[in-house]
Amino acid sequence: MSAKAHLGTRQYARLLDEWVEAVGLIPGEYGTHSMRRTKVAMIYKRTGNLRAVQILLGHTKLDSTVRYLGVDVEDALALSEATDL
Repeated sequence: MSAKAHLGTRQYARLLDEWVEAVGLIPGEYGTHSMRRTKVAMIYKRTGNLRAVQILLGHTKLDSTVRYLGVDVEDALALSEATDL
């Protein structure tokens, strides 16, 4: 594969299945979408930067990102309380 070749969706899914199986997990329990969602959820939890997550996901509306992550009032309050001014 050359440096300019693109990885197709199915090829990526097959690679993910192989990686998951290689570490001893069940491939059917992990998919490309769940891994995408997990990554941005971890970024959000670590940084609290909803705008960065919005950009990474390619969402045009912040509301879509909030729904995608399942951000709730408790998360918002925790972030607020952890921020000193």
